[in-house]
Amino acid sequence: MQFETAAARLDPLPSPLPPAPDVLMPQFTDGRLRSLLDVSDTATPAAVLVLLYPDETGLARLVLTERVTYDGYHSGEVSFPGGKAEPDDADEAATALREAAEEIGLDARQAGVTIAGQLDRVWIPVSDFHITPVIALAARRPLFAPDPREVSRILEPPVAAFTTDAAVEIVERTVRGWPLRYGGYRVDDLHVWGATARILGQLGVVLGDR
Repeated sequence: MQFETAAARLDPLPSPLPPAPDVLMPQFTDGRLRSLLDVSDTATPAAVLVLLYPDETGLARLVLTERVTYDGYHSGEVSFPGGKAEPDDADEAATALREAAEEIGLDARQAGVTIAGQLDRVWIPVSDFHITPVIALAARRPLFAPDPREVSRILEPPVAAFTTDAAVEIVERTVRGWPLRYGGYRVDDLHVWGATARILGQLGVVLGDR
């Protein structure tokens, strides 16, 4: 998908937003009925930057990060640049842009970044973050400078890899004692699942349905 096409399909975002494909939502495989969609009362507000930009051929791409390995919930996982809201952040977009500057060295002015809107919020039960995905468009490919303390690798997949006809891999495994089944996307040698996959899936539906 060309960047100009993607940008046109995001201006404006549909209201209401179409949901992400159900297959991307983790489900218990042991008969438990508790929904992983029920946001806790203690959830920490956070935001991530869903940044689309053109490559040298005009193809629409977005930036993801492979996190470094550490003693924490999301060690080694694929995610969007982002993090928890700070008191000085004016809004969710400010949080997402600040975190992207810290994690991947995003210079919003250099890349000509504009905010296009937001996708549906996503709750991550294991770390109790309630994430707002902020969609942004860059006029040109950003110059990335990943923070080695947080980012092991920067990934730049084409947005076409997440539209409604994209391949979804189904996985069954036990995650911290939870027997789960979930769908995800293959990006290079990595399986992208959970909140990141659901955000990508909703973005793909929006881009494919317009």
